[in-house]
Amino acid sequence: MYASLFANRLETQPFSRAMIGTFAELVRATGNPRAADVGCGPGHLTAMLHDLGLDAFGLDLAPGMVVHARQAHPALRFQEARMESLPIEDGALGGVLAHYSMIHTPPGELPELLSEQVRVLAPDGLLLVSFFGTDGQEPVRFNHKVAPAYSWPADSLAELLADAGLDPFARLLHDPASEQGFLDAHLLARRS
Repeated sequence: MYASLFANRLETQPFSRAMIGTFAELVRATGNPRAADVGCGPGHLTAMLHDLGLDAFGLDLAPGMVVHARQAHPALRFQEARMESLPIEDGALGGVLAHYSMIHTPPGELPELLSEQVRVLAPDGLLLVSFFGTDGQEPVRFNHKVAPAYSWPADSLAELLADAGLDPFARLLHDPASEQGFLDAHLLARRS
């Protein structure tokens, strides 16, 4: 089952845990602890954000994932939703976590999706995007476990974040964790 592939993945990923911890600390510092885990999958990161002091809730496109997340974390809120059309009011959130959830978005559709994430962030709200990083200038399409996916050069994705109205201020790239040899990459940005 797809959910079981990823539910405990962070146990072996100290860099991802560190970036999520930093994200949570910075979101708390905004005074607005509301945070959405978009593309939450089995809900394990929503639970982590909750444990780190955020008023976190999870959103996922797949009804089965929402059911799984609700069963695994009954005290938390999970809802079926699309990342390009979030059921959240404008400027409501202190943070949005997109942990490897935008990787399936075709490059031409990513600017619109990022604009939607910015729409729901309060001023100074934070977005943490985790993705597969690659060298070069262009995204690279590859076959992923569920659907085609894209790896991104960090500079190119940072430019898209800036174009969407965010200020990318921190990044972490580290050794490959994928069979394709892509880097694990994380960009942290603040709504300008």
